[in-house]
Formats: sequence, structure tokens, C-alpha cells
Amino acid sequence: MIAFRVEDWRAWAPGLESTADWQDWARAPHAMPDDAQAQPACGFLPALQRRRLGRLARMTLETAWPLCGEGEQLPFVFGSRHGETPQTLTLLSDIVDGQPLSPTQFGLSVHNAIAGQWSILRGQRGESAAIAGEADTFEHALLEGVLQLAAGAPSALVVVAEELPPPAYAQWIADVPFSYAVALRLGKTDATTSAGSDWRLEQARGDGATPCAWPHALDFVRALLAGENTFQHTWKTRRWNWQRIR
Repeated sequence: MIAFRVEDWRAWAPGLESTADWQDWARAPHAMPDDAQAQPACGFLPALQRRRLGRLARMTLETAWPLCGEGEQLPFVFGSRHGETPQTLTLLSDIVDGQPLSPTQFGLSVHNAIAGQWSILRGQRGESAAIAGEADTFEHALLEGVLQLAAGAPSALVVVAEELPPPAYAQWIADVPFSYAVALRLGKTDATTSAGSDWRLEQARGDGATPCAWPHALDFVRALLAGENTFQHTWKTRRWNWQRIR
């Protein structure tokens, strides 16, 4: 069992950028149109730096950037089950066509590339991690963030992001209804302040029940905005029990 405080959060998806947008979505969750062209503005970055970012990286930075103060050093956890699928497909297609691989594109396709880009662009010198799990990557990333708090960090950033995969992957990837990124700033539970919201997360043995209707990170946003105090995420033999402490 772990306990933590959500000090602040941000989320992005095509057509869902403001808190009001997400509140509307939470009242009636539905798949958002995603033509792979819509992407965050990342207006806090110079144009040259923005052009070098892939869509998944832009989604990650757009949500995480406002949660980190100027000059603040925070541990950073990036979680994604599938990672840079468009980049990977492009590289594989080049191999099939007998074309030389781009070292830059290959470097940006590896799973910890986005964590590295965050560190460079924000001048972060602390701990960072890249997590790739199954459908409960969200919970595993949160666990890593809470471990950073236990190691002494005052706060930690956790971002879980997925990009709608190319059609070539449709047969194997069915758990990304649309592109999204969810960023949480975690802190330790503190009974002396009412800011944020405190949560308890416990893992129990599951029974292979039907998985959650939405990716776990999106369902957490839904539950957060709906004011739910308890809910469950089940994946295979793992059941994650969520409880809002206050």
C-alpha cells in the first residue's frame, strides 16, 4: 500500500486541453477524434526546439511543464506502454526499403529519449526514469514516483502518455482510443494542509475480471473530476484499489 498527495495535475488530448474540457469529458467519457495532426502548442519553447520534438514528446512536455517551478529540481518519471510507435514504424519501413537509418530518429525512438529531452530542456539534473509496463503502466509509474518521495524528494513528476498508433499496429494495440498525456505532481500526504488531494493505492490479487473501459490514467482523471472516493483498476491478476483519503 502506498499513500501520496496529488499536488497538481494537467492532461492533454485532441480537443481536450483546459480543465473545463476535461470536466465535460469526465461527465460523458467518449473517444476523441484523433487524426494524428493535432498536437500541443508547447508555446513555452523556442520554435527551433519545438520542431525537434515528436508528438509524444510534445504531449509530455505540454502537461509536465506547468507543474515544475522555474529553477525547481524534481524527479521525473515517464510512463508509456507503447512509446514512439510512429517513429518505430518509420525506422522499420526504412529497413524494409533498404534505406539507411537516421541516427537522430533512432535516438529519439528509444523509450527514455523523452525523459532525456525533458532533462535537457528544463535543465533538470536529478533522477529520471522511463517505465514501460502493461495496461497498468500508470500504477507502476506512480509507484516509482512515490519511491522518489520516500527517498527524500519533496515532490515528483509522473507523466503517462500514449500516442494513437499507426493503422499497421491496430491488430496488436487496442488500448489507446486516442492520444493522451496525463501529468501528476506528487507529494507526501500532509494533514496540515487542504491543498491537493490525498490517495491510497493498494495492490491485491485480481481474478482476471474485465479490464477498465478506459486507459488507467484517463480513468483516474475521470474519477478525480467526478469526485469518486473509491474505484478499481484490474489487469490480469493485478487489482489496484484506489481510495481517496480526503
